[in-house]
Amino acid sequence: MNVFDASALLAFLQREDGEDVVRTALQEGGVCGAANWAEVAQKTRAKQIPWGASRKFLLSFDLTVVPVTLDDAERAAGLWESLPTLSLADRLCLALGASNKATVLTADQQWGGQPGVRLIR
Repeated sequence: MNVFDASALLAFLQREDGEDVVRTALQEGGVCGAANWAEVAQKTRAKQIPWGASRKFLLSFDLTVVPVTLDDAERAAGLWESLPTLSLADRLCLALGASNKATVLTADQQWGGQPGVRLIR
């Protein structure tokens, strides 16, 4: 299974480097945490890109948006000690990947070397 960070979905939507990696992973299916989904929606709107069309396009793939679970919330809080520079949304994404034993796709170079993380570029 794949877990998509906001940066990966934004790279795909904006046709940036790594979009082909994200497209292939989306075709395989996966999940996006609600916190990261909110980030995609916010940043898309901030660029004056119609969110409704972007939302529909992303959901045309086998992509499920999942809520934050109690276990993932606590795992993300625990990651703060070892990864204090990552945002809460980033740590929630890593926690979601770990709890699902999934590959986390991201464009964020700061995550390099984390277990289960695949940098898209």
